[in-house]
Amino acid sequence: MTGFALQIHHTDGPARTGVITTARGEIRTPAFMPLGTTATVKAMLPRSVRETGADILLGNTYHLMLRPGAERIARLGGLHRFMNWPRPILTDSGGFQVMSLAGLRKLTEEGVSFQSHIDGSTHLLSPERAMAIQDLLGSDIQMVLDECPAYPASESAIETSLALSMRWAKRSKDAFVKAEGRACFGIVQGGTYSHLRARSATELQAIGFDGYAVGGLAVGEGQAAMFETLEATVPHLPADRPRYLMGVGKPADIIGAVARGIDMFDCVLPTRSGRNGQAFTKAGAVNLRNARFADDPLPLEADCPCPACIDYSRAYLHHLVKAKEILASMLLTWHNLTHYQWLMSELRMAIAEGRLAARAAALLSGLAEEGESPAA
Repeated sequence: MTGFALQIHHTDGPARTGVITTARGEIRTPAFMPLGTTATVKAMLPRSVRETGADILLGNTYHLMLRPGAERIARLGGLHRFMNWPRPILTDSGGFQVMSLAGLRKLTEEGVSFQSHIDGSTHLLSPERAMAIQDLLGSDIQMVLDECPAYPASESAIETSLALSMRWAKRSKDAFVKAEGRACFGIVQGGTYSHLRARSATELQAIGFDGYAVGGLAVGEGQAAMFETLEATVPHLPADRPRYLMGVGKPADIIGAVARGIDMFDCVLPTRSGRNGQAFTKAGAVNLRNARFADDPLPLEADCPCPACIDYSRAYLHHLVKAKEILASMLLTWHNLTHYQWLMSELRMAIAEGRLAARAAALLSGLAEEGESPAA
């Protein structure tokens, strides 16, 4: 679409690095999108998020439609102005959150009717309504409404769900409001069944989208099955469009997915972990609640440029976490987002230099089990 394009600068096997152009700026790929679920990245100022290296944020259609409401955000100038983030924003369709409501929702051909988790009010989210909400928000990349079935599910159940998602994808694309630099992404479904993934990718391309997401993974199938599914799916996606793996993930998952040709990621992990006393480092995930840090004068990570590492000790961060101070969430979230953006930068550089396999192996070998102390 006019004003939205992917330029591939380098490849290394299936992996690639480049730039996605939008009306609100460029997105360096592979890219990690911090979650701005309710029009804010929790515990962070927008300019601080940008300082970590983020080019794009993700907004949550389900939460924003319920509070403060898409129409209100539109009246106030759109999501970018509302949350003071002038760069690109991707919004999901709300489908995953609605499907997660279990007994509070009802699925039909028309869409999904559900009760708000906030006040119990009833809503209908159809493909048309999902796209209308995202148009009101004014996001740069908008996702189709799909059904994300629970894992595990039988092949017949996945096939039925896939057929519905493809019908919804067509309706979503028809309802998408085009604008300069704005894009609509389809979502590949099909569980861990390679032939269903291939069918979904083919049918989505027949509809025609600006980018293609891989949904329905990181839902309990395990890393090996996820990687196998990516290997069966990515070759069926067009090389000239962005590929987005939804809801992933852990650093090791991202490294493996980049090696298999994925360009974009999002996950709640770095921000949620930061609010719960966990920090990601080159040596693995660290639990700052651990008593071993109570007298530790060293920085969390010696070569990290974030304020948590430059200005404070592990002992102080441990104290903040144990005292449940708000500053703990702020500093550890800032650190985690910095770490994730550092990881993406390392992967982009390795692809550009044709040494991704070696760099990925080094990054993975440095990771320790969750909860171990970082290297001094």
